[in-house]
Amino acid sequence: SFESVTFGYEGGRRPALQELTFTLNAGETLGVVGPSGAGKSTVVWLLMRFYDPQRGEILLDGTPVRNIPQRELRRSIGLVLQDIFLFSDDVRYNIRLGNLGIPEKRIREAAHEVGAGPLIERLPEGYNQPLGERGKSLSVGERQLISFARALAFDPRILILDEATSSVDSELEARIDEATARLMEGRTSLVIAHRLSTIKESDRILVLHRGELKEEGSHEELLAEGGLYARLHELQFSPLPSST
Repeated sequence: SFESVTFGYEGGRRPALQELTFTLNAGETLGVVGPSGAGKSTVVWLLMRFYDPQRGEILLDGTPVRNIPQRELRRSIGLVLQDIFLFSDDVRYNIRLGNLGIPEKRIREAAHEVGAGPLIERLPEGYNQPLGERGKSLSVGERQLISFARALAFDPRILILDEATSSVDSELEARIDEATARLMEGRTSLVIAHRLSTIKESDRILVLHRGELKEEGSHEELLAEGGLYARLHELQFSPLPSST
């Protein structure tokens, strides 16, 4: 839970988050949307303790995150970003990140559960295949599937997807959607999204604007309110004007 959290970056003209209060319940999927600069990613950086708020408190199971050892906190959270970082090592390393406590069987199970198994097995050396710098030998969508397999292999209590499906290859989009659903199944999830289609099935959606919580509710409730969320939805899904 975030309790009256205020945070501003050094040199910023205004706080990135202002008196932000919300709760993410166990097993719930919470979508977070808003225009660019609304503070969506700042929520993630504070939860991961890359920064601490200037005011307010962030709690995990009732304990302030500042009182939880960073290693323990980050081991509880699986983070999948839009800008996927893969190492030049092989596929196996990129899934378990050198953690020998994750056995080979779990690596392969995680890959198959998110649909990355067939992709990996088509590679000349399979799980031993070096991926090149930042995974340049794979497409954006293929890199995303590897990152999903990594998140599932670590089996985090909390899953954070930060714009994780906003720039995938169209041919892999359906597979990415299936992998996302599998990854979130039965897990407490925070989904930061630009595309509203990725969060419309969330249990609740928070709408941020200039660092403040402006609206909260389900997809249907927010559309019915006719506020900021409804305007964002109209902008994304209204038909393009005819060229004739």
